[in-house]
Amino acid sequence: MVQRTRSTGTKTGIATRRLPALLVAGGFAALIAIGTLLLMLPASTENGRGSDLITALFTSTSAVCVTGLVVVDTPTYWSAAGEVVIMCLIQLGGLGIMTLASLLSLLVLRRFGLRMRLTAQAETKTLGLGDVRRVLGRIVVLAVAFETVVALALAARLSLGYDLPLGRAVYEGVFHAVSAFNNAGFALYSDNLIGFATDPYFCLPIAFAVIAGGLGFPVLLEIGRRFGRPGRWSLHTRITLWGTAVLLAGGGAAITVTEWANPATLGPLGAPGKLLAGFFAGVMPRTAGFNNLDVGGMYPGTLLMQDVLMFIGGGSAGTAGGIKITTFALLAFVIYAEIRGEPTVHVMGRRLPEGVQRQALTIALLGVALVMTCTLVLLAITPFGVDQVLFETVSAFATVGLSTGITPEVGAGGQVLLVLLMFIGRLGPVTLASALALRDRMRRYERPEERPIVG
Repeated sequence: MVQRTRSTGTKTGIATRRLPALLVAGGFAALIAIGTLLLMLPASTENGRGSDLITALFTSTSAVCVTGLVVVDTPTYWSAAGEVVIMCLIQLGGLGIMTLASLLSLLVLRRFGLRMRLTAQAETKTLGLGDVRRVLGRIVVLAVAFETVVALALAARLSLGYDLPLGRAVYEGVFHAVSAFNNAGFALYSDNLIGFATDPYFCLPIAFAVIAGGLGFPVLLEIGRRFGRPGRWSLHTRITLWGTAVLLAGGGAAITVTEWANPATLGPLGAPGKLLAGFFAGVMPRTAGFNNLDVGGMYPGTLLMQDVLMFIGGGSAGTAGGIKITTFALLAFVIYAEIRGEPTVHVMGRRLPEGVQRQALTIALLGVALVMTCTLVLLAITPFGVDQVLFETVSAFATVGLSTGITPEVGAGGQVLLVLLMFIGRLGPVTLASALALRDRMRRYERPEERPIVG
């Protein structure tokens, strides 16, 4: 043994650090349970008999975790009351149940205790406890503002372009705006958004909301606060914006090129329609889940590209899932520095701490392990091939909602597995692990260093 390190915490401190993660996990679980019970009520289904437990649980989890995977046809199975329940679950899940609980504590009790502030910090991933109260208020304002603008645009299009009654147009506009900004992917049409594939007045507002929600609240707040001064943006904001631009352009172009002549997807469309539909299809793997093309008819190479895009996901502390753009980008910078033989990692004029590098590596590898394990299980209990099953598991883990159409056919066991995968994917592997950990282990000494052969 070489040296002894100083203990960095007490039992009380450990419990305090673990409490926010436990409350976040418990809050999401409680909201899923409430949603399940509401969806099982007779008034929530069109047939008036209520939903079975597995269907209600799956739908509630998919809504709260803003995923969008479904085992029943949303517009024909659920009544208007059931659709409203789903929309409310999407909104609560998108904002974060702990964010809402913190705001309630602020408004009702006129105080913001340490426990609630720590909980809000864990959910919103803000850095300073003193900033949490102000940030939470801005989060709600931003969400309502984006959803209102998109809802008005969609309602106007549905009313003027498709002759829907004004009330129905407003209802559908609000539902899809909430679903889009929260990256949920639930739609009120049996073919999702395939019927709007070539309509820019409907697709572009949806894509705008998806991109905005997927950037993450810290990025949106910083852009608003320092608009016009990009030189003062934080490293996180710059990485997220650059990564988003590259993935949107690359993903949309790749899908458009590979599916250009596919008779089951882009083939029958004209050139302008192909470009619009390809761009929209490239936006959705950010974890939105809307589909304007038949995913089941896509080529295997396209599905694999979407697997990668879904696994990466969107921005941190937003409504997107996946391992997050920053995680992927930081790992790329680490690899680049290692190839160049540099002792430290520098990103856009800043040095990257070793702890952040380990965190990015941990999140990525845990995500890979979880997806591969669930893929193997589903392959064993379902008759579907690797392309379909891998796509389904990545979509569930990354809370995307895109599917090749096998979700209703994986059986009760497969659906329960996807429920767990969506729950873990929404909370994040590191958050869930810390919430369920029985104890923290303190390393009180270091052993002699020895370097094994790598590669």
